[in-house]
Amino acid sequence: MENFVFEYPTKVYFGKGAVKSYLSSELKKYGETVMLAYGGGSVKRNGVYSEVLSVLGECGKKVVEFSGIMPNPTYAKVQEGAALAREYNVGLILAVGGGSVIDCCKIVALQANFSGDVWEEEIEKHSFPAAAPIPLGAIVTVSGTGSEMNGGGVITNEDKKIKTGLFAAAPRFSILDPEYTMSVPFPQVMSGTFDTLSHAMETYFGYPNEDNVSDDIGEAVMRSVIRNMRVLLKDRNNYTARSNLMWDSAMAENGVLKIGKKTDFEVHMMEHQLGAYTDCNHGMGLAVLHPVYYRHIVREGLPKFVRFAKNVWEIPAEGKTDVQLALAGIDALAAFIKECGLPSHLTELKMKDSPEKLLTDRALEEIAYSTTILPGSYKRMTGSEIYEIFKECM
Repeated sequence: MENFVFEYPTKVYFGKGAVKSYLSSELKKYGETVMLAYGGGSVKRNGVYSEVLSVLGECGKKVVEFSGIMPNPTYAKVQEGAALAREYNVGLILAVGGGSVIDCCKIVALQANFSGDVWEEEIEKHSFPAAAPIPLGAIVTVSGTGSEMNGGGVITNEDKKIKTGLFAAAPRFSILDPEYTMSVPFPQVMSGTFDTLSHAMETYFGYPNEDNVSDDIGEAVMRSVIRNMRVLLKDRNNYTARSNLMWDSAMAENGVLKIGKKTDFEVHMMEHQLGAYTDCNHGMGLAVLHPVYYRHIVREGLPKFVRFAKNVWEIPAEGKTDVQLALAGIDALAAFIKECGLPSHLTELKMKDSPEKLLTDRALEEIAYSTTILPGSYKRMTGSEIYEIFKECM
């Protein structure tokens, strides 16, 4: 394993009734004004909003609402939230929703107390803003991103046509009640849980290839995600499966799987840039890209792909060469994606405009060559190879 330093930044309250049981004790630690942040209004329809608002009222908190956070939150929305937080001198930001809401609020928490521009400071100046963020709490209603246990947030800068991660503020506390996920549309559940699987895979497919604890845990998380997604396909409201998937989500992105690892998040970079142009669903975009990308790097990362086939998909090695076994593991992943009702081609994704208009050869080439190239891949990516991957995904 590589050398590492590890520290947990977030306190987690997990289980049924966790909001009623634990939120009030956390609220007592912060100022009188709370910014209640959420998305398109589903929290009001499913009762989560009224439950949270009730606890806030019991604690005597003044509430400022920050609503309408979109699935791919924009930098303009961040600035809107930061201005609101400054205007009302907010003492705590409470993000209620999935990864998009939490991600947006992380950047809001930092931008509200930073006199400069967070995007410019981090992306263009490669420096961290010299400001302490407003304390942030998260109540998760859609699991998958793992945003509830780390400090990164993915934001789309529409002016620059870039979707990327910024580092801002990890939640001081996160409340995870699996019952909150019951009212989420099922395709969104499948998309979110595939994002969890993607996080685990992109951490797993990186050096070292030698035996290490992090990869052992990663394999267990991947098997758990696959097993429990299959349970939900038969019983959508199975609490045990939803609780397992909720903790899988946190485990995949709280840093545990990355301890002593070099990671490969190139598929995330490709999907982020695709999302910046098309506003497509994140988990579904990942589902399209992963098998194709893995076929491009399988020979360079052969030992790990062989292990993936045997230990995650339980494919017998007898009668197969290492290459055949590795490819069988990728085929199993592709078949699982179809089994879960997730898309296999870019043209199946819902986009802000017609796929025919947005995914022309010229547009795909522009997206490919603007994709960030990360150093962790078994095979060094280029804009031209990413362009080929996009075309194969059509």
